[in-house]
Amino acid sequence: MAATGEGATEGSSGDGSTGEDGLDAGSSGDSSTGGIDSCSAIPQETAGPYPSDGTNGPDALSLSGIVRPDIRASIGDATGVAQGVLLTVTLTLVDPQDGCAPLAGHAVYLWHCNRDGQYSMYDAGIVGENYLRGVQTSDEHGQVSFTTIFPGCYSGRWPHIHFEVYEDAASATNGDNAIVVSQLALPEAACAEVYAVDGYAASVSNLARASLTSDNVFGDGVSLQLAEVTGDVDAGLEASLVVGV
Repeated sequence: MAATGEGATEGSSGDGSTGEDGLDAGSSGDSSTGGIDSCSAIPQETAGPYPSDGTNGPDALSLSGIVRPDIRASIGDATGVAQGVLLTVTLTLVDPQDGCAPLAGHAVYLWHCNRDGQYSMYDAGIVGENYLRGVQTSDEHGQVSFTTIFPGCYSGRWPHIHFEVYEDAASATNGDNAIVVSQLALPEAACAEVYAVDGYAASVSNLARASLTSDNVFGDGVSLQLAEVTGDVDAGLEASLVVGV
């Protein structure tokens, strides 16, 4: 697929442990209310070759309307809408140095590929689109939520979602200002369920050749980055992850 360049360029900085059950082994407690009683700093990772954060050319962060909860449609003059299984992604930002206290007022820039494994603003055919990219500011519980679609699996990488954390919305103008750059891994069971849906056919064979243990980002430990996914493909899925900043 067009986005295979990421698999060849991304490195890893994990936590040394592995897990593939879809549960966030890096924290415990009720993330919906900020009641986290155990947490660790999430590993820093590469932003990959398609960040569009102003560090390598394209810059989604400069777009009017980039601060938005629903990232399925392009904004500005672009009119494309990403098709796929509905997915809500909720990240809970916490401070491991302060008893896992929730971090309010931090900005999160989140992006990922479409169901064909392509990235808006970079890949042929969708260079002029900017969907599946957006910014949100964490609430009093340290949470941000994005309405999106389940990303496809392209050759060379395990299914994943990129994100950057900034001190505040004012600093979310360039990737160089990010205080955390990391990636969320999607559990195998959820991927298999989604990729059986029409439109994701190419992801089936790509997933069969991939593994978390051999992935060049998650291979050295994924427990702090493996999202918990609930729901179903008909009503929509929800992915959640506690992010120690």
